[in-house]
Amino acid sequence: QVQLVESGGGLVQAGGSLRLSCAASGRIFSSYAMGWFRQAPGKEREFVGSITWSGGTTRYADPVKGRFTISRDKAKNTVYLQMDSLKPEDTAVYYCAARPGASYFYWGQGTQVTVSS
Repeated sequence: QVQLVESGGGLVQAGGSLRLSCAASGRIFSSYAMGWFRQAPGKEREFVGSITWSGGTTRYADPVKGRFTISRDKAKNTVYLQMDSLKPEDTAVYYCAARPGASYFYWGQGTQVTVSS
């Protein structure tokens, strides 16, 4: 069983930065991948990016490439989402998720990010 808790959301002006954290309790196995997703009002949840727990390989959705960076700290069982050059369209609830196999199975409760213009 894995529990995920996001933190670090808030209100920021366009062009600013925020760093989200996702603290995991329970065992994160080396085969896991950790992902970030977001859901804006009236829209479906969308993939933001992911990182493999073992090798740290990352991939990102096109809208955030070059602006967002995902990292992980194995010792702290924590995944981070560094968001730079934020835009109003980045406003959403951001979720952390863990993928033990083919699909994301464990989810956090989400943290609100609001970017003002």
